[in-house]
Amino acid sequence: MNSLAGKRAAARAMAALALAATVGTAARADYLFLAASKTMVVTSDRGGYLTQRSDQISRLRAAGDRVELRGTCLSACTMYLSLPNVCVAPTAIFGFHGPSLNGVPLPPRDFDYWSEVMASNYNPPLRSWFMKKARYNTSGYYQVTGEQLIRLGYPTC
Repeated sequence: MNSLAGKRAAARAMAALALAATVGTAARADYLFLAASKTMVVTSDRGGYLTQRSDQISRLRAAGDRVELRGTCLSACTMYLSLPNVCVAPTAIFGFHGPSLNGVPLPPRDFDYWSEVMASNYNPPLRSWFMKKARYNTSGYYQVTGEQLIRLGYPTC
């Protein structure tokens, strides 16, 4: 591994592992990073804070990493759908709900703002459904399958 390319590959692998440790702990999520292909496979992600997820998505987008949504993807995890290099497994399960502060309703202005932040990560058909229906559910989830998202235009893994 004396070559420059080899050293860069090793550095990318270490960075991916560091990111996996940080994200996996903070967001109570299980990811598999395939460093050689720059792929993150999401198997179980219960969500987390929108600002933290937004930052992570920005890093993934800048790096050009692929994200495969193959398991359970709830709440803020659904923001991965905005990535240009994302795919959805037909058997994956997604949970959509509106923004709240750990289950506590937000003031109307904040609710509308954070609903728009969430919706901006979805393609037009999903965005429309989210804004008309899903965002008003703040005490549970609307369950959507990967197969349903694929029918709305998301690429299949």
